[in-house]
Amino acid sequence: MKIALALTALAAAALPTSASAHHSFAMFDQTREVKLVGVVREFQYTNPHIWIQVVVPRSGNKPATEWSIEGASVNTVKRMGWNRSIIKPGDKVTVIINPMKNGDNGGSLKSITLPDGKVLGRGG
Repeated sequence: MKIALALTALAAAALPTSASAHHSFAMFDQTREVKLVGVVREFQYTNPHIWIQVVVPRSGNKPATEWSIEGASVNTVKRMGWNRSIIKPGDKVTVIINPMKNGDNGGSLKSITLPDGKVLGRGG
């Protein structure tokens, strides 16, 4: 009996859980939303989360800024109608994000409006 209990405990400890395999979104300020209008440089349809790189022009002679936007998992967004070719480099998009708390040019995707007016949610 002690051996069976020990083996069960060992097996349970060896199995990863979704909580330990998932990172936190604590780095994003979920009390704020930022609207970005820019051009997609890259769309990464990869696990564990999708990423969208958006170049946002600034007024005056200031250089454009690039924003790294994190979305949900491929599995989650796929169930919402996303696919690897739904966003293309060069697409002019409007993105709503929860920005990084530390002020870096990044955020958590809330929604993205594509050139044809279609709005995609973040998923999850």
